[in-house]
Amino acid sequence: MRNTEVIWTHVDNHRAAFEALSDRVFDMPEIAYNEYKSVAEHTAMLREQGFRVTENLAGIPTAVMGEAGEDGPVIAILGEYDALPGLSQEAGATTPTPLPGDGMGHGCGHNLLGAGALLAATAVKDWLAENGIKGRVRYYGCPAEEGGAAKAFMVREGCFKDVDIAITWHSMPFAGVNDAQSLANTRIDFTFSGRASHAAAAPHLGRSALDAVELLNVGVNYMREHMPSDARIHYAYLDTGGVAPNVVQASAKVRYAVRARDLAQMQALLARVKKVAEGAALMTETTVTTKIISAVSNLVGNTPLEKAMHANFTRLGAPEWDDADRTFAEEIRATLSDEDIASQYKRAGLPPRRDQPLSDAIVPLGLTGEAMLGSTDVGDVSWVVPLVQADGPTLAVGTPFHSWQLTAQGKSPLAKKGMINVAKVMAATAIDAIQSPDLIAAAKADLAARTAANPYICPIPPDVKPNIRR
Repeated sequence: MRNTEVIWTHVDNHRAAFEALSDRVFDMPEIAYNEYKSVAEHTAMLREQGFRVTENLAGIPTAVMGEAGEDGPVIAILGEYDALPGLSQEAGATTPTPLPGDGMGHGCGHNLLGAGALLAATAVKDWLAENGIKGRVRYYGCPAEEGGAAKAFMVREGCFKDVDIAITWHSMPFAGVNDAQSLANTRIDFTFSGRASHAAAAPHLGRSALDAVELLNVGVNYMREHMPSDARIHYAYLDTGGVAPNVVQASAKVRYAVRARDLAQMQALLARVKKVAEGAALMTETTVTTKIISAVSNLVGNTPLEKAMHANFTRLGAPEWDDADRTFAEEIRATLSDEDIASQYKRAGLPPRRDQPLSDAIVPLGLTGEAMLGSTDVGDVSWVVPLVQADGPTLAVGTPFHSWQLTAQGKSPLAKKGMINVAKVMAATAIDAIQSPDLIAAAKADLAARTAANPYICPIPPDVKPNIRR
């Protein structure tokens, strides 16, 4: 039996335990830096499987690392388990059915991500022990991917400094190697301070912080014509200064997310937004202070690893869907628009199809679709370690991310089939690297060439700490 087939068997041997882990994490959704129950589940599984465990990684209580094996190359497999606010949803329901409680839900599939990555690492652990091969596999349990930039903090603290290769994955509608494109991103708060007064009797004595926020937003909207077309700027009010219209608001706060194709463009765009904020303060005779909350870098690709992973996808093929999977996927797609469905095909570079509720093929390597990019803290890891990311087919084609429809699929048989499929691909890619010093050397050379002109600088200022919740 070939090594790839052996490693797939190791994945299958643990399938039930890790499907159950995914379900448990789904049922305890926790948002960024509050994943105490979820990390406890992953830590318990690491210990049960015989990993050497390091908790409180980078000083983050909800980050954990487990290692197995001795000497040899170090292969990291990264997982996540944070949820999102406002996306509570009954699993398996094909209509919006929020659950009672705090409203959090796994609307990006992270319950699957952590379990699938730890499953792959466990299979590699078993394979190393069975064959007496030198090498170490690590599972990194990473919190706060959704806006918290935990991996960027972990990179800054040196958590990956001795790693040779990093592997990760994300839930997607199609199976294949992830096209390594994402936007660098900074989240920054602007707090304006003014002077309160009676809005009718003495309006001339007031200096409105809320006016300043609104002028900031207007100014940034005028910027949109004069910035790169693939850059993105979003905002959300955190404090509007009160609910009494007859009081001039003395304080107001707004959070901005500034995204661009790479770190240099993002920093330049952020500097322009700051100038607009200073102008808004000047116009309203208020003062403004800024605080960076988090920041992440854009993804860096790695051709040798992408080719190795694609070969494993090709050998394994897509999951084998049954009629029940297709029926459920069609019920989900009935809640979607034609635009939702067409958009995902465009993003993958594939011709749109209305008759394909689930992906049944592997996306060709290097196929580039329409740029519709988000941001991820995986990007920071990819700047310091050769990294490859898989797309695991765990959802009906057309499902929007961060939606109730995605949450609804989080415990479904089809999602678990996709998780098992991608765990096999990640595990096979890991043992390819362990067995091939040339692959590791080529991956490191590729990363060095891509970053030679612009070495990595962490986008998070040194004085900024993770927004840990207790």
